[in-house]
Amino acid sequence: MPTPIRSTNPVRAKLRTTVSCTNPKRTTSFRDQFLTSNLDIFVIILFLAVYNRGSHEVDAAENFSGDEPGGNGTSHMNSTSGSVFSYTANELAPYAILFPWFVQIIAVFIYYVITRYLQSLPYTALVFLLGFTIGYATTGYGDNAISDSAALWLTINGQVILLVFLPGLIFLDSYTINVHLFFQCFWQLINFAFPMVLGGTALTAVFAKYVLPYNWSWNLCMIFGAILSGTDPVAVSGLLKTLGAPPRLSMHVSGESLLNDGSTVLLYQIFSALYYYEYGIPNFGEDIGWGEGIKMFLQLAFGGASIGLAFGIGTVLLICLLNRRPAEENVIQVVSTICSAYLAYFVAEILCNSSGIISTLVCGLTVKVLGETVINDCDLTLHFWQVTGQLLNTLLFALGGLLWGNIVSKNVYSQFATEDVVSLGAKDWGYMVLLHIYLIGARFALVFIFYPLTARIGIGTNLKEAVFMSYAGFRGAVGIALSLSLFANVFAATEHEPVKYASYRNDVVHLFCFVGQ
Repeated sequence: MPTPIRSTNPVRAKLRTTVSCTNPKRTTSFRDQFLTSNLDIFVIILFLAVYNRGSHEVDAAENFSGDEPGGNGTSHMNSTSGSVFSYTANELAPYAILFPWFVQIIAVFIYYVITRYLQSLPYTALVFLLGFTIGYATTGYGDNAISDSAALWLTINGQVILLVFLPGLIFLDSYTINVHLFFQCFWQLINFAFPMVLGGTALTAVFAKYVLPYNWSWNLCMIFGAILSGTDPVAVSGLLKTLGAPPRLSMHVSGESLLNDGSTVLLYQIFSALYYYEYGIPNFGEDIGWGEGIKMFLQLAFGGASIGLAFGIGTVLLICLLNRRPAEENVIQVVSTICSAYLAYFVAEILCNSSGIISTLVCGLTVKVLGETVINDCDLTLHFWQVTGQLLNTLLFALGGLLWGNIVSKNVYSQFATEDVVSLGAKDWGYMVLLHIYLIGARFALVFIFYPLTARIGIGTNLKEAVFMSYAGFRGAVGIALSLSLFANVFAATEHEPVKYASYRNDVVHLFCFVGQ
């Protein structure tokens, strides 16, 4: 029998190539490759070249007219130079793509630094600071490409903010949760999500009404309380994994966040409708009585759950039909999950006047419970949603920092010349510190008031875990999204009469700053 020629065997050749590539003696770290290839210098040069691009002044300003970027054209004042720049909608539109991807690439370097040298610094806080820096330097259109793009994002519609960010973030949380532990401690989580959120909303509203000097209406105070009563596991999930926290504690933190996102948005929707009604603007807000409020709550909750269940079951059936094993069908299965997440939210929130966030939550849980065993490549699905969550969280916190920095710089919506909006003073910063201390105290009070009940139901808890949960009540992505939506809705509804509604605009500016602090 002739001896096979080893050099012409493609399988063995591939094997030898793989072994040689995985030889630890021949590999170099990413950091070494980065430095030896001078890629760091290239990135810095690219950043400076983009940011210091000359301002694009247009001479024929009088040929264009319009009040918004979406019209035939628009004229804006640069608050620092005093010159006027005019653009058509087509000229402005391409710049919208720059801000999100510029933020993402800078966030990659932020992640690299903090995971290797500054592990004690939270990622989302630094991304918020990145957005703050850009927002502080943004004075309107005409400065540079990044400022132009950031100025466009400052005018994003409030409803679009929720439609873009919440479905992806909520579906990720619901799909990645441990469903067995979730159902074992379900009644504990219900206790965290509804009575505790309602109590936190009321306590925070009382502080806003009687301690803060802004004379907010009760409806705005309740909005403020609802936004700050929701928790987010992003800030502590990494710490829990690093410390090897028990599964019960991890489930309490993540499960509470998952369910109280729904209750937070329900309260926000009810009280924001009442608050908008105070403006007296036609078709802006609704006068809701107690009976109507309870009816609205049930419609939002159970209507959203029913729609989410229908979309979840439909998605599982679709995944079952895609039961072949080629890579193409694995990808299509993942595509079906993201379509169902966003469609479930849109149908419930926009078409059926129900809760989009509860619809997406139930849809995600249904796919997790019924569909995980029929998904061809669970790792692919999980990794896709992790990437989606990373992108959405990064952009959302950067967008929050962008607006916050623009407010602090006294350039709030300067491209619309709304000089009636006040800036923050030393007294405001003092109240922010006081609010932070108060929220920690209120969180401790609520956790230990309900401790006798939560320790006896579900999978139980103990005093050490209760103390940790008291400190783990961080505000996160959903609160930022809701405050951004409120800010954008109020500014959009009052843009034609900014002086008349100056006090309302000042109120939402202060509210957003307190949420972002």
